[in-house]
Amino acid sequence: MDEHEHICGECLHHQKLIDDLAGQMPDADILADVAELLGLFGDKTRVRILYELLREELCVSDIAQRLGMTASAISHQLRILKQGRLVRSRREGKTVFYSLADSHVKTIFYHALEHVTE
Repeated sequence: MDEHEHICGECLHHQKLIDDLAGQMPDADILADVAELLGLFGDKTRVRILYELLREELCVSDIAQRLGMTASAISHQLRILKQGRLVRSRREGKTVFYSLADSHVKTIFYHALEHVTE
């Protein structure tokens, strides 16, 4: 049995494609970062927070009230989102307002929403 013969049975026919694609995969560290980014969307509370921030910037108490959760729970999730660079904050007096970090976050969110509602 040839070393290329396995699952597909026609692997030799795909060798040109495999050779053409060689080296095109992003670096493993970049793919790990992508996995981490996508993992941030894996929590329902974080997704709900991101949805609220699609429309406008909000403070912790506003988000907590809208989602029916404690400010502590919201702060914890915002900290994770901020560390993942999906959310940014700005201080105005004693109040900290949160917003989406950039337009990429909005695009990712809307693409995911479109994908699951098709």
